[in-house]
Amino acid sequence: MDVKRDILWRVYLSYLLVVAVCLAILGKAFYIQQVQGSYWRGLSDSLHQRIAEIPAARGTIYSEDGQMLSTNVPQFDIYVDFRVEPLHEKNGKLFRENIDSLSLALADLFKDQSAAQYKDQLTKAFETREPNYELKKKIDYRQYLALAKFPLFKIGRYKSGMIAQERNIRLNPYQNMGYRTIGLAREQNSVGLELSYDTVLKGRNGRQLVRAIAGGVTVPVQEGEFEIAPETGKDIVSNLDVFIQEVTTNALNKMMVQNQAQWGVAMVMEVKTGKIKAIANLGKIAEGVYREDLNYAITPSEPGSTFKLVTLLSAIEDGKLNLNSSIDLEGGAWKVVGQTVWDSEKHGKHQATVLEAFEESSNVGMAKIAMAHYSNNVNAYYKHLTNLRLDSLSGIDLIGERKPQITKPGGKLYGPTTLPWMAFGYNIAIAPIQTLTLYNAIANNGVMMKPYLVNAIKEEGRVIKTFSPKVYNPQLVKPSTVKALQTALEGVCINGTAKGLFKNSLYKVAGKTGTALVANGNKGYADKIYQSSFAGYFPADNPQYTIVVIIKNKPHAYPFYGASVAGPVFKEISDRLYSTYIHNKTNTAPVIALKDSQAFQYAISKSSLKAIAQKINLSYQDSSIPSNTWVNVNGAGKVAKVASKVISDSTMPDISGLKLQDALWLCEKKGLQVKCVGKGRVVRQSIVQGSYITKGQSILIELN
Repeated sequence: MDVKRDILWRVYLSYLLVVAVCLAILGKAFYIQQVQGSYWRGLSDSLHQRIAEIPAARGTIYSEDGQMLSTNVPQFDIYVDFRVEPLHEKNGKLFRENIDSLSLALADLFKDQSAAQYKDQLTKAFETREPNYELKKKIDYRQYLALAKFPLFKIGRYKSGMIAQERNIRLNPYQNMGYRTIGLAREQNSVGLELSYDTVLKGRNGRQLVRAIAGGVTVPVQEGEFEIAPETGKDIVSNLDVFIQEVTTNALNKMMVQNQAQWGVAMVMEVKTGKIKAIANLGKIAEGVYREDLNYAITPSEPGSTFKLVTLLSAIEDGKLNLNSSIDLEGGAWKVVGQTVWDSEKHGKHQATVLEAFEESSNVGMAKIAMAHYSNNVNAYYKHLTNLRLDSLSGIDLIGERKPQITKPGGKLYGPTTLPWMAFGYNIAIAPIQTLTLYNAIANNGVMMKPYLVNAIKEEGRVIKTFSPKVYNPQLVKPSTVKALQTALEGVCINGTAKGLFKNSLYKVAGKTGTALVANGNKGYADKIYQSSFAGYFPADNPQYTIVVIIKNKPHAYPFYGASVAGPVFKEISDRLYSTYIHNKTNTAPVIALKDSQAFQYAISKSSLKAIAQKINLSYQDSSIPSNTWVNVNGAGKVAKVASKVISDSTMPDISGLKLQDALWLCEKKGLQVKCVGKGRVVRQSIVQGSYITKGQSILIELN
């Protein structure tokens, strides 16, 4: 009995201990939940919640004619949290009633898989209550708007589980065109205006409380609630003109492909202001393929014969000679300090005027002028280089411009042949932007303008700062010198090396050809690589634009002369600009803006217009072509007026005034990749009306 009692006592004791432990655990749980609950919940939240930096939307870069050159486009990553309770209530009734129609809508929108595949994937994620199902990444704003209206998703985030992560991506609507000038905003290695005006464009980041969910995804704790709201960056308005940029790029690219060149640059400057209207920088990527890889416009190289203008300017300004002065061209070969200066060919000519020597681009003539008048006073020649700002940066508002390389008297590299060779563009390296600025000063009657790219900064559509043209030197040289130089530059295009280019031109051109033999690393000059150039302005009797074109050819290329390679590029650009901006220029009456109640202008399909007109009893005058599908409707008068709206197959149509749906239909029909910003009707398109378009090309549409 004692043994039995002892066993029972031990069992009771063990039971009591178990009960005591259970009671202790329950008590502790109650204490944690009821007494310390707020503390532990706060700690849990602190582990899953944090303050995140919200990137500010970067400002937009516009062209002077109002086109977007670089802008932000919203992009969305879409996830679904299948843990939300409303999806699982009543045995998942909400999900099962909507899954078929949702799958069909997804398949129709994205066209990447069938509705059955979407249904299968979504059902599996639903059944496993996947917390962070990745539905789609990197969708655009249009797709996001459509998605938010789909079955199930339209009931809202907290019932459907749909989570949208938004971010802004930087888009260059014109892609390669002007890329090195416009630039691209990147964390590292930003270039162009994006880098130069980064502090203006970048805005200020905000702060927001976010919650971490599975997969490293974060969502706002409260939508639209910020500790610090992000501030959008300011916009900049550049001097670039999309049409001029397109013409310049296409003309340069055509010659680059034709001549299999290594790289090339073409620039256009507005004479009176110094505004840079276009910069094309093309480098060879593959055979027949060129991209904007480096900014050759601000990179020094030997200018060749376009530099002869400096030698002629110096001698005339100093009163050493005039255009009618006589000079012996030595038959095209002249020995000086043990070396021979050669003209492009041994022509056999001797007596000529200074004007004739310049027109025919005689190296001998320029070298003899420099040696005759400056060999005993080299500093006088170099003083002109300083006065012309050829020893300093151009000052263009682009980070990355490299300083010119000038071998000065007394320097280690200065030798007996430095001066005569510099006289015709060797032993010196200056950037194309400096050549452009100099020639523009001659076109502008001796007034040297600072080259610049940005004319205004905007904040929320308001101009808050403007940049006016800046005069570097109001009188670069004497008026008589300017007149002589203008005569000489016109002579090149009438009687000299460029006479064949402009023989039947409708307008006068003043300019200078250039052909420079450049070294190829350790190989020296053996590969016969020539740099072809043309610098000038037009119309010569009333200059509007100055253009410089420089192309570095492949080894042993033919043709290679400036008149044959760079000259045609200049002419194609000048012809297009003359016909577009100068020859057909007309005075127009100022446009008086009317209030919305007084005027309207829409684009619409003709069938839709008829239906609307009948519905609201609208009378209108229809002058459109009967076969036209699309029409413009203008209601500025008492009676609405309807006119044809032409939609071309190979060129970009004018889609202004169209609803988003119609604009998308037209653009996608032409094979364009569409991105859009805003709501309403189209007010701006990134591809200019009339521009040639290719399948797969991107277009940005702005809606009001």
